[in-house]
Amino acid sequence: MQIASWNVNSLNVRLPHLSEWLGQRQPDIVGIQETKLEDDRFPEDALLELGYRSVFSGQKTYNGVALLSRLSAQDVQTGVPGLDDPQRRAIAASYVDASGTSTRVINLYVVNGKAVGDEKYDYKLRWLEAVQAWIADELSRHPRLVVIGDFNIAPDDRDVHDPAAWAGEILCSEPERDALRSILDLGLHDSFRLHCAEGGHFSWWDYRAAGFRRNLGLRIDLVLVSDALRGACRAAGIDREPRTWERPSDHTPVWAEFGS
Repeated sequence: MQIASWNVNSLNVRLPHLSEWLGQRQPDIVGIQETKLEDDRFPEDALLELGYRSVFSGQKTYNGVALLSRLSAQDVQTGVPGLDDPQRRAIAASYVDASGTSTRVINLYVVNGKAVGDEKYDYKLRWLEAVQAWIADELSRHPRLVVIGDFNIAPDDRDVHDPAAWAGEILCSEPERDALRSILDLGLHDSFRLHCAEGGHFSWWDYRAAGFRRNLGLRIDLVLVSDALRGACRAAGIDREPRTWERPSDHTPVWAEFGS
């Protein structure tokens, strides 16, 4: 089973890219973020023609998350429990494979935070605290748990093209990293780091200053796996190719593969 995550930065614009990528890579489950579409405009039929069923939670212009899979989604949850938040940033579902094994997937579009000290930064930290409590509860009921998404946090300096320039800045500040570590401490593992310890691998590059061509990026898109799935995670990676396409998202897909 392969599970992937991609911030498409407008599904309306990037649907051709998503369709091409799904056809090429054939992942089993994909979480997408920043769909920027109200639910009545989600291209459910177009994705079904490609073999993918969808569950989604969106809003006009901003945010929006979805899970796509060849399997039927069960026990779908939208939003973060206990958090009164109109922003559509979280969705979860369970998937049962042919052997009858259930895997729970949570897809997150974490708050950006704008700037350290901004009210949106404080909101980000509160949001992450609520997400931590939610994941703790999900883990107690679903040992086979995968948490994917655009986390808007570079886990450590290996995930930053210029750690000195980004030190203490949004996406790299210690409170944000502490919040992510608290989530990992629940019993989750960064799948990419299970297979690659070196720095310099990124999933997001700014559109400005030839960020992608110069590899001025951050690794902020993650696939986190529970203790129960750690041993089954055979591979993980970052697919840079879609970032080379015309009118790309500023993010590129990340993925993890699981076997027996």
